[in-house]
Amino acid sequence: MTAAEDGPPLLRVVRGGEPTDEELAALVTAVATAATDAGGQQPTASRWAARADRLRRPLHPGPGAWRASAWR
Repeated sequence: MTAAEDGPPLLRVVRGGEPTDEELAALVTAVATAATDAGGQQPTASRWAARADRLRRPLHPGPGAWRASAWR
């Protein structure tokens, strides 16, 4: 199946004459990059990947500390 069979073209050069293959490749790369960055949101990291959760929490000695350690 060719692009002509799929429907109208996604990009069309309106000015500047016939682009070279390098210019066309640069245009397609720029548009594809802009399309993937359009959301502007960073993917949220999973809590499984959080390094801080794998580290031991500091000990806080004092009255009732042993009993309170079970509730953290």
